[in-house]
Amino acid sequence: MKIIGLTGGIASGKSAAAAEFAALGAVVLDADQAAHEVLNWPSVQQLLIERWGNSILNPEAEINRAELARRVFGEDENARRDLDFLEETLHPRIREQFEAKLADLRAQAIPAVVIDAPLLLEAGWASLCDCLVFVDSPPEARLERARRRNWTAAEFDKREACQMPIAEKRTQSTHILDNSGTLAGLRAQVRDLWSSLDLACSMLGHTYRKT
Repeated sequence: MKIIGLTGGIASGKSAAAAEFAALGAVVLDADQAAHEVLNWPSVQQLLIERWGNSILNPEAEINRAELARRVFGEDENARRDLDFLEETLHPRIREQFEAKLADLRAQAIPAVVIDAPLLLEAGWASLCDCLVFVDSPPEARLERARRRNWTAAEFDKREACQMPIAEKRTQSTHILDNSGTLAGLRAQVRDLWSSLDLACSMLGHTYRKT
């Protein structure tokens, strides 16, 4: 079973690439979905409430993700510390989920698993993978996709500033998917990569630590 790490810039088309891998028989582990699940754990909710108080909750007494984003994606030092706290709370727990699911999938004759994670390198999850695939897309196309999520350009820039630089993510990848064209073009690249995985995948030799 090959474990493929999928990363890229914000709104680069990672979900589209993951869907193409899934169509070929891969199981996709979505880091954003895993984060949503972990945020609902009572033990995690309690830690966040201790940090920010009940204002972090919505009327249904669940974590208000919009309020959470407002606190951690800022430009001052407090926002940076809050983001560090959130990542230190979530990332180890998400990794535990991934490790448990990978152990289960290894017994099911699954050909490949894709870990779709924008912060794959930042979180240290690349060590789980056999190869790392970077989805490349022009900045203007990524911004347009972000706007379709109702993000402003300022919000896009704030969130991207909290991630590893795009060029570094690209350099640390073992494979590149060019998503500057059509979905059909992306699909063809995924199929080409899929057919060559036995020869192309190699263990990553890079790690990343935030400074």
